[in-house]
Amino acid sequence: MPDTPTLCTIGYEGATVASFLAALRDAGVELLVDVRALASSRRPGFAKTALTANLASVGIDYLHLRGLGTPADGRAAARAGRHDEMKRIFLEHMDEDVAREELARLATIVRGDRKVCLLCFEADPMHCHRRYVVEALEPLVPVRVVHLFAKDEWEE
Repeated sequence: MPDTPTLCTIGYEGATVASFLAALRDAGVELLVDVRALASSRRPGFAKTALTANLASVGIDYLHLRGLGTPADGRAAARAGRHDEMKRIFLEHMDEDVAREELARLATIVRGDRKVCLLCFEADPMHCHRRYVVEALEPLVPVRVVHLFAKDEWEE
């Protein structure tokens, strides 16, 4: 039986670009899968174009699977701290065709030979929809999950 693939997750909340890239590089990540509905950010270096370039500078590929992102009303609930409401909204979204198709695509990618990491904003995976993406993925491809955390340079 083949080894269970490792799937990492990471949030960039509170991270510098340097500490974020170091966490990915140290974990051996080869492909970052962005599961934000909107691959934009007010934080310099974390919007799609800049993020892609930053990742390429350390040899990591980028893929955006927007269909696995949280709908706008779910993001609003999360910002307000209504995590149960965000969960309900996101799980309903996961029943939509686009989410099911992108989840199947993610399963194929994770079965491959590259180490994959899911990206969203929240540093705490327990308050982020990426934990529900992982839970939905596990029946398709069992994974060993490792949550990565970027350490700011001043903490070293």
